[in-house]
Amino acid sequence: MVATRQSLPATRESLTHKFNIDRHEGYLTIGLYPDGTPGEIFIKIAKEGSAMSGMCQAFCRAFSISLQYGLTVNDAVSRFKGMRFEPMGATSNPDIPEAMSIVDYVARYLELNYGEFKLRR
Repeated sequence: MVATRQSLPATRESLTHKFNIDRHEGYLTIGLYPDGTPGEIFIKIAKEGSAMSGMCQAFCRAFSISLQYGLTVNDAVSRFKGMRFEPMGATSNPDIPEAMSIVDYVARYLELNYGEFKLRR
């Protein structure tokens, strides 16, 4: 079976979430399909160098394309949750008091807020 990409509509709902990990501020934006399931993510890191921003953009693009080709949020989360690298530490989110990385934080945030949704294949 060949996977088919389900692109999001040109105009879509989204949610933007501000976070801090060990005093590193960022914004996670989640683009949503009409049924409320995530179909893309974007991360904007405040005051970070181009390498950190570039890696965040690459992660977001890969994560988003995976969702659009039918990977469930739960399956995506299982691949990225627990990744450990800087910045890590205390967060501003009481539901996720500690994060092992920005990738870990994003995966856990998606799990908490969208984990039960399954995307179309």
